[in-house]
Amino acid sequence: MNALPDSDRRQWLRDWIEQPRVQHFIIALILINAVLLGLETWPAAMTVAGGLILALDRAILIVFVVEITLRLYVHRRAFWRDPWSVFDFIVVAIALLPSTGQLAVLRALRVLRVLRLLTMVPSMRRVVGALLGAVPGLMSIGLVLLVIYYVFAVIATNLFAAEYPEWFGHLGRSFYTLFQIMTLESWSMGIARPVMENFPYAWAFFVPFILVATFTMLNLFIAIIVNAMQTFSEKEQQETVAAVEHAREHIEADLHAEVRAMRVEIRELKTLLSQGVPIPPNNRAGS
Repeated sequence: MNALPDSDRRQWLRDWIEQPRVQHFIIALILINAVLLGLETWPAAMTVAGGLILALDRAILIVFVVEITLRLYVHRRAFWRDPWSVFDFIVVAIALLPSTGQLAVLRALRVLRVLRLLTMVPSMRRVVGALLGAVPGLMSIGLVLLVIYYVFAVIATNLFAAEYPEWFGHLGRSFYTLFQIMTLESWSMGIARPVMENFPYAWAFFVPFILVATFTMLNLFIAIIVNAMQTFSEKEQQETVAAVEHAREHIEADLHAEVRAMRVEIRELKTLLSQGVPIPPNNRAGS
């Protein structure tokens, strides 16, 4: 391999890295690493086999570093143009940072290595791609929901702040209380009914808010995500069909070229035969 030119060596490494068995090996290491990171939070497991767990964790991290280094060597600048590759690099780089002193919080971020499954498993990658494609639509709905929250929060603060300052004392508390109501967590017995004891008409505030914020807006979130996933799948299918058509066109073009070349040779042979020119054995066999 040392005698290979740099381009050939890079191509050989690329083919080797992209082999299914290598990819499956990396996925297996990610899963094992996820289990090890969970065991590190279990005092009993660390007491029994803490040294082994930490050693395996470091060994797997070394494998990840070697893999990222090989991918950097193989893809060069193209590595940084791929968002998934950049994500892998950041996740592995975080694990290499010192986890002492002010950076001790980074130790907890080592679990982000488990997210590499999203980049390694194509089906998960498609789901994430669809979710990212839905972000613009989700942001639009989020802005609409924010306007609705603001209107209802101002109304709630004006109506209920004096009697229930812990829930609606100011705009921030009203926002939080409305968020709790939107999740339907103890909204009836915990908030709505106590408020209705002093404000019997309060149901006319809570019911429309739940109908708009919970049922309507959240269903819009789900609809946009589902639509984005369908669009992403259709786009992938179209790209696959286009690639197949492109390959078929190339094959047909090559076949047409070969057929034309064979016709030219046949005409030349016929011309030679009509002129009584002896045909060499090789050409005769080929015809």
